[in-house]
Amino acid sequence: MKKVLGLDLGSRTCGIAMSDILGMIAHGVETFRFKPDDYLTCAKHVKEIVEENDIETIVLGLPKHMNGDIGERGQISIEFKKQLEEMIEGINVILVDERLTTVVAENQLLFADVSRKKRKQVIDKMAAVAILQGYLDRG
Repeated sequence: MKKVLGLDLGSRTCGIAMSDILGMIAHGVETFRFKPDDYLTCAKHVKEIVEENDIETIVLGLPKHMNGDIGERGQISIEFKKQLEEMIEGINVILVDERLTTVVAENQLLFADVSRKKRKQVIDKMAAVAILQGYLDRG
């Protein structure tokens, strides 16, 4: 089995997580920062990670409203999925509901007594871990 990449896309950051080779455990890789709404730069960075790690599948968080509707942020994720599929030959990009993943990540960091400044630096990466781990657990 190949590693799976998890992404939590924001307007200026992208949390990145990766599975182990068995596809069982997600771990944080980084929070990639880019200029506001510069998704092309972000996609190029993701492509590098995919190629370096021989990844076939990307799990991309799809932000939805609590009622299930897809808003502007969700549309951006859908467009980013298309951009990745066009840019990376043979990649499988799966959109998964990311509602509450940032809340889960925030609570984990609070429980671990991580300072507010440090939480801000790692929250997107931890949200990507939550998105990817949820996907891996569903198998």
